[in-house]
Amino acid sequence: MTKKKVTFADIAAYTHFSKTTISRYFNNPESLTVENQDIIAKALVELDYQENKLAKVLANGKSEFIGIIIPNLYLHYYSELLNQILLSYEKYGYKFLVFVGNDHEDVERQYIQELLAYKIEGLIVLSHTISSKELASHNIPLVAIEREDQYIPSVTTDNYLGATQAASVLHKSGCDILIHINVPVSEKIPSYNRIKGFVDICTERHLPYELFLEELGNTYEENFRTLGDILDRIEKKYPQRKKGIFLANDTYANIFLNHIIRRYGKLPEDYKIIGFDNSPISKEAIIPISTIGQQIDKIALTAMGLLVDQMNERKKRRPKIETQIIHKQITPVLIQRETTDA
Repeated sequence: MTKKKVTFADIAAYTHFSKTTISRYFNNPESLTVENQDIIAKALVELDYQENKLAKVLANGKSEFIGIIIPNLYLHYYSELLNQILLSYEKYGYKFLVFVGNDHEDVERQYIQELLAYKIEGLIVLSHTISSKELASHNIPLVAIEREDQYIPSVTTDNYLGATQAASVLHKSGCDILIHINVPVSEKIPSYNRIKGFVDICTERHLPYELFLEELGNTYEENFRTLGDILDRIEKKYPQRKKGIFLANDTYANIFLNHIIRRYGKLPEDYKIIGFDNSPISKEAIIPISTIGQQIDKIALTAMGLLVDQMNERKKRRPKIETQIIHKQITPVLIQRETTDA
């Protein structure tokens, strides 16, 4: 037999409250006493009530959805960060609509319009393609993660500190030349400080160094080819010298390590490698890779907390207008594994 759908009228009759009171419980629970909230909550369990989410969205325009624009799922950092954000459902109860931008600006604008049409309550942006000024113009709760953030709240890692940690570890490992491999990065992007921190510490300590700032590609095949070419150039330029290699992320570090293992069957003593992120690939690599841990779980929860605060404020009858844009920075953690001297 078909199960009878429980209505607001049924709940009202069961609890001896009015239908208006029951409606307030779903749409504005703070207007009820805690005692009455508990009575209604207990009744919902006893009546086996299943809420019609779609009807609730149509009634109050609140979808309980958060949109996410992410650059790609190829780099392990982004896939792990997305995983950690999704896990926040247990704490906050929000669902997520995820779009992968792949650096296509017009496509990402289309994605944002789709998300707004679905009445998202907030937006998390990891992609770099659309300016923070344009994102802020949508006038919705929003948090950026590791991207340009002049006009919007954000969460970033202390990339500068992480880079100085990486360079210091390679120096203490007895390397003769320190090398940083990265893509060209705008000074407006937080990860630019991985380059700056590396250069500053090498300059300050008078350490020989070289930068390889090149377009490395957006696929494994492109990364593999370009990093292999860089390895060839390093070996040709620095034979018989102990080389400390700091790569911009763990995905690059793992590919670079794979090249060396294919070439030598091991990690030679004249190579020390450190990545950045502490994404799962760093400890799952054929030789576990030293890395600068971004505390990805903490970044995700901090971003969600910052966004939820904005969304909750918007739900108040008289929301407070924020005049100061909040930026939060997470301290990185050095994690030494087998590719550097502990």
